Amino acid sequence: MTTANNNSYTGVDFFRIVAAILVVAIHTSPLKGCSETYDFILTRITARVAVPFFFTASGFFLFSGEENGRLQFSKILNFIKKTAIIYGLTTLIYLPVNVYAGTVKEWAYLPNLLKDIIFDGTFYHLWYLPASISGALIAWLLLRKLNVKQAFAAGLLLYLAGLLGDSYYGITSSIWFLEAVYKGFFRMFDHTRNGLFFAPVFFLLGALLVQDKKRVNAKAWAAGLAISIILMISEGLLLHRFNLQKHDSMYFMLLPCMYFLFRILLEWKGRRLKYLRDISLYIYLLHPAVIIAVRGFARAAGLKELLVDNCFIHFVSVTVVSSASSVILAMLLNTAHKPKDTFDSGTDRAWAEINLANLRHNVKILGEALPGKCKIMAVVKGNAYGHGLAPVAVCLNRCGISSFAVATVDEGIILRKNRVKGEILVLGYTPAERAGELFGYSLSQTVADAEHAKELNSFGKPIRVHIKVNTGMNRLGEDCGHVFEIASVFNLKNLKVEGIYTHLCASDSLKEQDTEFTKRQTDNFYELLDKLAEMDIRIPPVHIQSSFGVLNHPELQCDYARIGIALYGVLSKYGQSTKLKPDLKPVLALKSKVALTRTVEAGENIGYGRDYTMPCERKIAVVSIGYADGFSRSLSAKGYVLINGRRAPIIGKICMDQLMVDISDIPGVKRGDVVTLIGKDGTEEITAEQAAFNAGTITNEFLSRLGELRLKRVYLDCEN
Repeated sequence: MTTANNNSYTGVDFFRIVAAILVVAIHTSPLKGCSETYDFILTRITARVAVPFFFTASGFFLFSGEENGRLQFSKILNFIKKTAIIYGLTTLIYLPVNVYAGTVKEWAYLPNLLKDIIFDGTFYHLWYLPASISGALIAWLLLRKLNVKQAFAAGLLLYLAGLLGDSYYGITSSIWFLEAVYKGFFRMFDHTRNGLFFAPVFFLLGALLVQDKKRVNAKAWAAGLAISIILMISEGLLLHRFNLQKHDSMYFMLLPCMYFLFRILLEWKGRRLKYLRDISLYIYLLHPAVIIAVRGFARAAGLKELLVDNCFIHFVSVTVVSSASSVILAMLLNTAHKPKDTFDSGTDRAWAEINLANLRHNVKILGEALPGKCKIMAVVKGNAYGHGLAPVAVCLNRCGISSFAVATVDEGIILRKNRVKGEILVLGYTPAERAGELFGYSLSQTVADAEHAKELNSFGKPIRVHIKVNTGMNRLGEDCGHVFEIASVFNLKNLKVEGIYTHLCASDSLKEQDTEFTKRQTDNFYELLDKLAEMDIRIPPVHIQSSFGVLNHPELQCDYARIGIALYGVLSKYGQSTKLKPDLKPVLALKSKVALTRTVEAGENIGYGRDYTMPCERKIAVVSIGYADGFSRSLSAKGYVLINGRRAPIIGKICMDQLMVDISDIPGVKRGDVVTLIGKDGTEEITAEQAAFNAGTITNEFLSRLGELRLKRVYLDCEN
């Protein structure tokens, strides 16, 4: 399903190969030698789900995460450009065949050339590519003006018009005014199975499926598919029996077949199999060339009776050769385009390297520290503590994390638009005016207090919520003593209570008085849960611990642990002590470059305010990073950086875009040398905790303030 509980699209990925093989079957008629009727059912009816599946999948992924099914023109333009490039390359590949067949001679007449390029395809199976371009563009244009359901209805009208020029042409030709219209208008096409009448409705079906939140048992989808296929086979056989088909590509029942099929495929969860997307495309593009090659080989080798006349063996031969060729081609192209694991910083002035292997390591280590069935709720607010919101969340999603916490609705929307699956809890206050976005993007909202719950309930549609309980921090949350007010939230008909939690405000401290305070908080919280249970209220999933709740109070029994700063391999304070000491690895390194070096005479000043005066002749370097990049100005004249594995103290005030360091004791420093502000260089290391301590703050703040726009993030060692 397209709900937040999906982990991936394994079913869709797998069926791409099935669909590609069905297209091969259409062009090789494997059952023809056995039975004309059986072959017609397979290749001219059932296999017709293949191309609509590709259109629907394209629409689904194009429009996933887009509000109301709309998407930026840049995204549709990128899709069109990629498809056009593939179309151009395959046209060149099949050009010799077109020359042999005499098709190129017909292109001397410009209208024929334009018709083939825009509608019919430059080779018989290549119609799919221009149809993808125009179908996606029409779907996008409709969604610019209409909501998803209205746009789908418009696409359906185009499809019905196309039906009358395809499988139902026998009816059209029997009605004189319709025949006149179709003979006049459709003279410009060989088929109504094209990007104008056929493709748009399936792209829009994909957009509709993105928003379809119906929860139905998988058996119901299977029953719907079985009934739809039976009806489509009956429809196709009847049309064939009464000789009504001009072509046999479009059926009424093709749409419900595709709807139920896609819903079933969305239920199939598991690891993404993205490489199957490329392989299926190559099978589709290459198989006609393989058909020609197999037939040529069979004639040359005297095996025509075995490899061609036997339709089933012909189909198997073409399928095997096409599949093997496609796998080899995919491997070659993936190897050629595989990014390097190491980062060449080139001319970038400043960047943060995000080691996703270390992030995955921390997930494993922290997961092992949790008690029982407790799961990690990854806190990715504040741009994932400066590490990059969407890339970090996507990586976490891929390694099994299905619960996330953000601070704002907008952060949650960014995750949805980047196809992050699972529950996304908004920890901060969201006014009821934005309840539509909570609903539309399947976000869970923290209930700040009982009054806030009523405001959200007034939206009138089901909203997922977690109840925040104040047990002593006195921030958000209904007071733990207000049992009836909290109980009332469970009775609000438009709120789906999917969690209840509190926050431990002193769990980072092991001081006796702080430990006692934390115990009072947890006691008060569990006492509240007991009272709610006595009122016959089903207790939803519970979460209490943040990073330090886990590290200092691992014995607490919860359903989730909201882990933030520890996930990124650092603690909040330099030299901080915790009960658990897991082997965490820092995820972020901050780097820049030397812009220039210069020698400064004794008595000269450095930087703004003339605060620093050279005691003697020294050599300095200007580094291309400043406080506008998030490197704190409070580190002026008391922090240091690493160059060539050695420490260089910061001198003078840190500027908006640069800072100066003393490199007198580091020989050979030159323009372009890498400067490490957080991370390792040789045997030296500056940790984020040290940098934050020197800046007079905590690691959480220091990392979260690293610039999002100017500071490039480079993601290393990310699994595909």
